[in-house]
Amino acid sequence: MNKNTPLNTGMHPDLKVEVAVIGAGTSGLYSAYRLVTDKKFKAHEIQIFDMNDKLGGRLESVIMPGMNFWGELGGMRYLTSQEIVTTLIEGYPSPEDPTKRIPVLKDVMTPVPFPMGDPTKLLMYLRKERFKQDAWNVAQGEGKKLPTRYYLNEGDIGFSSDQLFNKIIHDVLMADPWVASTYGSKIKGTSPLDYSFELDSRDWDDVKPKLVYNFPNSPYDGRKVNDIGFWNLIKDQVSQEGYEFLANAGGYYSNTINWNSAEAFPYMVGDFSAGTIYKTIEEGYDSIAYAVANAYMEHEGACIWSENKLLTFTKEHALTSSHKYQLTFLNLKTNKQWKVYANQLILAMPRKSLELLDQNNFFFNANENSTLNYNIRSVIMEPAFKILMGFEYPWWKEPELEIDSGHSITDLPMRQCYYFGTDPQTNNSMLLGSYGDMETETFWKALTDDKILFEVKPAKSASLKELHELDDVQATKLMVGELMNQLRELHGDKVTIPEPYVTYFKDWTDDPFGAGYHAWKAGYSVKNVMPYMRKPVADEQIHICGEAYSDQQGWVEGAFCEAEKMLQEYFGLDRPYWLSEKYYLGW
Repeated sequence: MNKNTPLNTGMHPDLKVEVAVIGAGTSGLYSAYRLVTDKKFKAHEIQIFDMNDKLGGRLESVIMPGMNFWGELGGMRYLTSQEIVTTLIEGYPSPEDPTKRIPVLKDVMTPVPFPMGDPTKLLMYLRKERFKQDAWNVAQGEGKKLPTRYYLNEGDIGFSSDQLFNKIIHDVLMADPWVASTYGSKIKGTSPLDYSFELDSRDWDDVKPKLVYNFPNSPYDGRKVNDIGFWNLIKDQVSQEGYEFLANAGGYYSNTINWNSAEAFPYMVGDFSAGTIYKTIEEGYDSIAYAVANAYMEHEGACIWSENKLLTFTKEHALTSSHKYQLTFLNLKTNKQWKVYANQLILAMPRKSLELLDQNNFFFNANENSTLNYNIRSVIMEPAFKILMGFEYPWWKEPELEIDSGHSITDLPMRQCYYFGTDPQTNNSMLLGSYGDMETETFWKALTDDKILFEVKPAKSASLKELHELDDVQATKLMVGELMNQLRELHGDKVTIPEPYVTYFKDWTDDPFGAGYHAWKAGYSVKNVMPYMRKPVADEQIHICGEAYSDQQGWVEGAFCEAEKMLQEYFGLDRPYWLSEKYYLGW
């Protein structure tokens, strides 16, 4: 797997291209790769620009000193039901032998299971009460209801958080007579505590815009579920205390913020797909970005201009007879501006990156294009702080815990930790403290802004020289101290947790990303906004794509699907030969 993709940090004043792709994340790289490999353009006619010094956007895989495996600071896994990302990584099924796969990309990526751990070992620590994650199932197996420190409604006691989410979604769906008659056979109560949903993506796209909230004693009765915030709906169904339980035990505040309830439903239950499993890439999940980039770069004239920041673009310039747009870039190494001319723009960028561009130009100006201005704000920017921690041994595997992999969950501000792995040679081990989504953002922001950084310490096969090369990505000393206290409280005093020897910190709220992922706001017609964003102005050749304005927010697949639809609709590309005709790309 080659991650040494050549990046051009220089300038080429008055460069002329057909398509300028802004953003070297997965949607931008995929757009350029498809346009070149489908021979729509020659590579020199399509150039990619990015202000960062690496590829992949919000994917970032790193190896820490003393460990010979990858840790993830950004996106870290995919679902086998996500066909574009799965096919690019694993290949497409051979027509002669469906058990064999034919590679699409030259770079070899090794798909491996993403371990979710053993729920009989993994911990829940809620309201200062510690128990195993399978505690609800154990109680149910004994015909009991697990008592918790949440004052739940009588009918909701004994449900795990997953079961209670499913109960809410089942009850709202089945309360709508149209949904019940049309899709009732795919919405099942398999036991008093368990529900299953066999709705596929097409079904959900039919349901989401039409679903009506049908509860006569509710203030939301008769309203479209699309227009109700998810917090509002959850509270209405299971009380504020039930909401607190779901927000805490579910592990992510981002899932229960007041986003669009209709979009939240399929997100929470997962698309129906038999045998769907999580996977990742042994060479690091950002390998998918580098593999796509390399497939573009192997064509003569291909170029990725890194550390070049787009400032603005205009239609008023001297070369209008041959090129529609003039783009102004700032070369970050020299602090000099330079011009590029293009006939089409692909803004493969999330919301904050779009908002950092010149908002007074002809395209973004709110007075001239109020609809674009309104629709850019259709998504909530969700913060994400991630910290990898290196330890000299896997303390979570000690006899007191016997945790191998997966994640433990708590209502402490850290929210979750993932046990990432152990180097078999050195025994050095990696843990991901994953937190800072929505409610806890200000808690961690106060600590990340401190000036004193964590001091690295030598460890087996990790010299101080190597470790000091990571000085500028260390978390603050305050943050590490606070996180260690929370790790010790979560895991209890039966196990001794040593101090880490190194950390690696990433705050995705920093510019230009502004967020780790995105969520649709209530009240927006997602069915209309998604296709709108792919070409916001009818007579302009300007396109927006990426995860932010997709129906798979937070997933690489969302970025790929939006790019693919844009390429088919506006660049005349055929569906890729390697993608199943049956695979649904969404609105």
